Amino acid sequence: MKFALPLAAALLAAYPIVSFAATPGNAKAAEPIVAQVCAACHGTDGNSVAAANPNLAGMNAEYLYKQLSEFKAGTRKGTVMPAMVASLSDADMKNLAAHFSVQKPKPATAQDQALALAGQKIFRGGVQGTGVPACASCHGAQGQGIPAQFPRLAGQHSDYVYGQLNAFRVGERDNDAARMMRTIAEKMTDADMKAVSAYIQGLR
Repeated sequence: MKFALPLAAALLAAYPIVSFAATPGNAKAAEPIVAQVCAACHGTDGNSVAAANPNLAGMNAEYLYKQLSEFKAGTRKGTVMPAMVASLSDADMKNLAAHFSVQKPKPATAQDQALALAGQKIFRGGVQGTGVPACASCHGAQGQGIPAQFPRLAGQHSDYVYGQLNAFRVGERDNDAARMMRTIAEKMTDADMKAVSAYIQGLR
């Protein structure tokens, strides 16, 4: 995986850095909003029990804030989230990002070990001959992510990961700078997506 660091550096340069560190959120202040708005789908601790809803626990605060902001601005589409964030202030979104970032992710296991093994090869080494890079080159060897730019993937529901990859592939999700994820997803087969999604669910 000699290309991993140069690739990550090049892609980082294409992503605008979200202004978050100067005025980080207050995790405690988010608790009433979490209870009233977020918990039903994501759990109060960010560990969702529904495979269609993403786990948020341990996600990078900068990345969470970016996604909430983009749902509110309409640059990330969704059937539920735009309505959920419509009344949130910028401070509310920073507080929510701070809250979920400090929650402890619950480990999960891959449901299909053979499929996960195939996905491990893609996650670590990409797909040779198709231009699909290693997921680890941007999301980290253990799926920990990079603040603001690339989300934590470790332990994420496989159904959710597959759904997002497919959304990028068909253009339903397009809030990726420089078309990075769309370009990658367009080169992946359905089998590739299912395999890497299975591996990610069991990644710790």
